[in-house]
Amino acid sequence: MAEAFIVEAARTAGGRRNGRLSGWHPVDLGALALNAIVERTGIDPAAIEDVIMGCVGQAGEQGLHIGRNAVLASKLPESVPAVSIDRQCGSSQQAVQFAAQAVLSGSQDVVLAAGVESMSRVPMGTTGTWTAELTPGSPMSQGLLDRYPGIIFSQFEGAELIARKHGFSRADLDAFALESHRRAATATQAGAFDREIIPVPIETPEGSELHVRDEGIRYDASLESIGSVKLIKEGGVISAASSSQICDGSSAVLVVSEQALKVHNLTPIARIHGLTVTAGDPVVMLEEPLFATERALKRAGLRIDDIDLYEVNEAFAPVPLAWLKHLGADPAKLNVNGGAIALGHPLGASGAKLMATLIHALKARGKKYGLQTMCEGGGVANVTIVEAL
Repeated sequence: MAEAFIVEAARTAGGRRNGRLSGWHPVDLGALALNAIVERTGIDPAAIEDVIMGCVGQAGEQGLHIGRNAVLASKLPESVPAVSIDRQCGSSQQAVQFAAQAVLSGSQDVVLAAGVESMSRVPMGTTGTWTAELTPGSPMSQGLLDRYPGIIFSQFEGAELIARKHGFSRADLDAFALESHRRAATATQAGAFDREIIPVPIETPEGSELHVRDEGIRYDASLESIGSVKLIKEGGVISAASSSQICDGSSAVLVVSEQALKVHNLTPIARIHGLTVTAGDPVVMLEEPLFATERALKRAGLRIDDIDLYEVNEAFAPVPLAWLKHLGADPAKLNVNGGAIALGHPLGASGAKLMATLIHALKARGKKYGLQTMCEGGGVANVTIVEAL
């Protein structure tokens, strides 16, 4: 039976909005991740059969096929094709899954999955905003309106609905946010991210340096400081402090076949054990990882207790909290090095970014199985299960 292996997984450290990475054009930031994978593995770049690049804001500097543009801006030869995909926040996790599927099918042997997002230079909403009625330029169509009359699809509203459904208070969410910062700070100070981070050259007022630390971590965070942040919605429970941070970054994962390991003298760091994507309620929207995980575990013949570490994207604090509650999962295994509340959520880059963090955390702890899942716009969720080698 065919198998798909991960040889390398890496990411840039996150940059805050208008922060340390905002001077990088997203095409070049994506190219940087592609180059890093080639350099780290030593693979002949001409052997790469496809680049699958996730990006959510495919407009402006990220428009006109950012995947191909990143290849052309990189050290890869012109002969390497590319495709740009958008599965919202799960875009580069889906890129990893598409790469694995290509390898498992036997149609390709070496596929580079990647993601990029400059939320500083291509802000959220650039590609469109939802309205509750037919408005020129809105994604809302007559067909959508007929099925969902008067509905504005909103991740913020979906997060509030999840908090209400599962009984989470603001205090619960603020406590989770604080733990995200504490874990991220501890991991950074211990060098836990060093192996996965791609250094990015930047210019600062003090001169040239390398960006190697996630910029959004609040080392002095407290319940008092988090609790002082204004709520996003009057009468709600979610604030910007219990939500993922706007972030710039890129990431990449090299997926290959067993034959490619031999031909190119590569050493795998993980094996793909399961691939799942499901969809559900587009209004609550962000709850689908709960149900997608159940299906993924069943397909893989595993129980939640068999999984050693989980990466559940911290789009909003209610999402991983609801996931823990629904699955009966162990909080000590969740986002052990912090999550997007502290580290940032560079949309299209987050899927491959979390995969890099998950695999390196598994290897650092001598653990076996890892599970990654993302909530995504439209009520979709990806789940990837890997086995560290």
